[in-house]
Amino acid sequence: MKVALGGTFDPIHDGHRALFERAFELGDVTVGLTSDDLAPKTRHDERHVRSFEDRRDNLAVELSSFADGNDRDWQIRKLTEPTGIATEAQFDVLVVSPETETGGKRINEIRRERGHDPLEIAVVPHVYADDGDIISSTRIVNGEIDEHGNLTPEREGRGQPS
Repeated sequence: MKVALGGTFDPIHDGHRALFERAFELGDVTVGLTSDDLAPKTRHDERHVRSFEDRRDNLAVELSSFADGNDRDWQIRKLTEPTGIATEAQFDVLVVSPETETGGKRINEIRRERGHDPLEIAVVPHVYADDGDIISSTRIVNGEIDEHGNLTPEREGRGQPS
């Protein structure tokens, strides 16, 4: 199976790792990584997002470990539009989080319009932090939690680069 997923992945956390784990269980993985122009447009809040190159490098390290454990191939492609790579015919499955499931349904509408089969949509449940709220990159950047969902009240968030 050819599996697609996409995101900004800044910073990568255990919620993302749950997506990666499911994706590699299903097949060979292509990750669409938001471009520097697209990344801020996909955020619900304004915050600094690291460069595409930095995010790609960190993502490659993560994907390599999952691929090795599952004997799968993977690649990273730049996303310049929200529906990204998943509208392309070669994919079988789209891995999403609960909040991006609606986007997956929209992708399937586009695929149908283009004459492609719809994707199977694999929804991966949220991963929760110690306080019972969802682990998110924004919470990590704001200094509330670490990448594993541990509370970090003594830590300050990531500021804008100087």
